[in-house]
Amino acid sequence: MTTATGASRPSAQAPVLAPDQAPASAERRRPSVDWRIRFGFLALIWGFSFLLIKVGTEGYAPFQVTFGRLLFGTAVLAVAMAVKRERLPRGARTWGHLAVAALLLNALPFSLFAYAELTIPSTLAGICNATSPLWGMALSLVALSEDRPTRVRVAGLGLGFLGVLTVLGAWQGFNGLDASGTAMALLASLSYPIGWIYVRRTLAGSGHSNLSLTGAQLLLATVQLAVVTPLFTSLPATFPVLPLLAIVALGVLGTGLAMLVQYGIVAEVGPTTAQMVTYFIPVIATAAGVAILGESLTWSTPVGAAIVLAGAALTQVKPRTR
Repeated sequence: MTTATGASRPSAQAPVLAPDQAPASAERRRPSVDWRIRFGFLALIWGFSFLLIKVGTEGYAPFQVTFGRLLFGTAVLAVAMAVKRERLPRGARTWGHLAVAALLLNALPFSLFAYAELTIPSTLAGICNATSPLWGMALSLVALSEDRPTRVRVAGLGLGFLGVLTVLGAWQGFNGLDASGTAMALLASLSYPIGWIYVRRTLAGSGHSNLSLTGAQLLLATVQLAVVTPLFTSLPATFPVLPLLAIVALGVLGTGLAMLVQYGIVAEVGPTTAQMVTYFIPVIATAAGVAILGESLTWSTPVGAAIVLAGAALTQVKPRTR
């Protein structure tokens, strides 16, 4: 799930804050709860998001899961905006850019992950999500002229994709792996850095508050799913309680509240520290899938995940300034 701290983040469950954009000084109010506790909470709820997606798709269609997630997430941000007396941004140009950001950072990846988990375990989906920093590194070398390649970062890129091949069991010919589900999960993780590069080029320094932009982005993503969902799904004949509760939790906690928590962490300790949450998400997703859903785990999954995270960490190493 990509975050507000840059193109390398996981879930775009995150505010529209460019990687190098500092929060306004007026919004730097130190909360009562230590940022480390909030950091752990954020990693926990984002890690459990893949389990919640899996449970939600057991009772509802993937588009319905995504629509519910966005609807409840938007409601949380609407309450936050009302409390802080924030207004939605103005200007057709800004809304146009936000519509693209909503598609790339929310509507598309959320839907892809929901469809992917119809055929792949939540553990694999969580690990695929961790490839976002790798995709972000590869794309930034092409799209962002200020991101110069270094030997360490290129080595991290190669190491990370070696880890992906390890997770997928390439030496076995990807035997027993659902190709379409895995491809959708990887495309979802690719969509995040594409969206963040777009945000960085179009919305950085727009003059609107981060909360305002984020609320508008989620609202637009909800509208997009409200249009698409009836076209590809029919109204459920029954409403299973457990999957419905999973969708509510996914929206309220894993989307709306998580975005507010992460925004506060970025404002307090900066994006570099906040982005470290990326490396805890697949660990928690794997533990939750195995312990709660009873998903199987072979040696290649944790080993490959560790290699992916090591490569992703190397891609974030900044070159030394002379």
